[in-house]
Amino acid sequence: MLAQDVPLGKGMSVEEANLVSSFNFRNNRRTPPPTNPVRTAAEWEEVEYLVITWDPFFDNILRQIVAVGVNECKIIITTQQQEAVAGYLTENGIDLTNVTFLDEGWNSIWIRDYSGNTVYTDTVGERALVDWIYNRPRPLDNIMPEAHAEIIGAPLYITDSGSNDLVNTGGNFMTDGLGTAFASELILEENGEDNEYGVTEKTEEDIDEIMEEYMGIHTYIKMPVLPFDGIHHIDMHMKLLDEETILVSRYPEGVADGPQIEANIAYVLENFQSPFGTPYRIKWIDAPPSEGGNYPDTNGYYRTYSNMVIINKSILVPVYRPEVDEPALDYLQELMPGYNIVGIDVDNDDEPLIASSGALHCITHTIGVAEPLLIVHQPVREAPSGAMVGINAMIRHASGISGAKVLWRDNGTDTFNETAMALTEDDNWAAEIPTNADGTDAEYYIWAEAASGKTLTRPLVAPDGFWTIETGALAAEEWAAKKITGPYPNPATESVNFTLDNLSGPVTVTISNVLGQQLYAGAVTEGNGIITLQLNPEWSGHLLVTFKGDFGQVTKKLVKL
Repeated sequence: MLAQDVPLGKGMSVEEANLVSSFNFRNNRRTPPPTNPVRTAAEWEEVEYLVITWDPFFDNILRQIVAVGVNECKIIITTQQQEAVAGYLTENGIDLTNVTFLDEGWNSIWIRDYSGNTVYTDTVGERALVDWIYNRPRPLDNIMPEAHAEIIGAPLYITDSGSNDLVNTGGNFMTDGLGTAFASELILEENGEDNEYGVTEKTEEDIDEIMEEYMGIHTYIKMPVLPFDGIHHIDMHMKLLDEETILVSRYPEGVADGPQIEANIAYVLENFQSPFGTPYRIKWIDAPPSEGGNYPDTNGYYRTYSNMVIINKSILVPVYRPEVDEPALDYLQELMPGYNIVGIDVDNDDEPLIASSGALHCITHTIGVAEPLLIVHQPVREAPSGAMVGINAMIRHASGISGAKVLWRDNGTDTFNETAMALTEDDNWAAEIPTNADGTDAEYYIWAEAASGKTLTRPLVAPDGFWTIETGALAAEEWAAKKITGPYPNPATESVNFTLDNLSGPVTVTISNVLGQQLYAGAVTEGNGIITLQLNPEWSGHLLVTFKGDFGQVTKKLVKL
């Protein structure tokens, strides 16, 4: 073990709490927001740098992180003991070729909360970092974003003075890379009336405006804080796995933060949709108790699997003991096929990281690549057998896109077939692939090449990982019935909504009364997302809304008030 002092926890110590009222959180380094619109990178996007602060108290955990990270990207390690840390890593067989040592002072290991966040101008343009006010009186930690920006040669945008003096932390922020972000209501408390940081009082609208100007967040979803999570950072109980899938900690009924987590997820599902205009997919994973069965409401630590970090093709997951970890890791491998999933013990007597109210996501941060090749695609998860299935993606690169294709195969076969994608409009590409008539599932991924010559796949781990289209013996109309949800509200008065999930080909919509009289006829130009139908004030009673397309015909019942 390297020489070390007692580490600072994720929360404030008593001494730090006494410093808050006199500490200057506003350093007057504020920069104007980017002049062009920006997009904040999602955590599953391609990473160029993994950044950590080397706290010798946790050298074994950090060594394991670096051992995986050096095979995925470059590593920046903040330490003033470079010789000792380098020797320790080398002695343990770790190649330091991809490692850069940053000789700076530091206060704590919790770099997720104080490091900068990657943004891109004009979706895939210039890379920059955004730095918020760190909600701890730790001045050495607070200079880290500036040091990182200097190393990578990127602009740094800072929100720490004037009316843009925003207090925020990385553990309480998660984004889909398309302008939607999640947080707990801690963000409102720390920037609101009579806040303890001495920053200007802000309304929720003020905070939303800052986040949109500096980070391109146009939908900022904030959920009530959890009663047993003293940190109130969402990364301790949830994780975005892709644009539409949220991994969420599950507790036994009525235990600890389980009821509030369930209420928060219900709030999200009832009020927001994925960027594809469809409901979020919620995947629950059991939060492990202590060996004696204790949860946070009975003095157990806040153990979590969601506090993971994705580093290109590897995922580092906090683990606790084999009997609870093995099913959790198997489940994560099922959700993220093809990824190298590595468990790292954060709950042992020598290095009890979880006892400090944090885990792996909390002690790491990532910086995205300088030239992202962005592939956004909503996976097709079900389709009828013997059908042609539409595959659509938004693909962008600063140099333009020279080509894209879908690679697909039947489950059980070794070789992928290739189908070229065609540019349809703007940055949208499309192709059709067949499903087997015998009900065999199909597997596929997307490949794209930028005009610069850069290539990328989605999923990033393809061909080792891919999306699976389940077919079975599902008839076309049965499949379509599952892909058309609604009506809502029902009963309805002035208008009604339906959600379409990747319906390919032209779709027509008619509204009829129970006597069979057609009241409305129209066409749907986009078979994915929400459609709204206006209802004539003269209509009343039970109505039938019918969707027709290549899939056949699906009818939904509606009550018009």
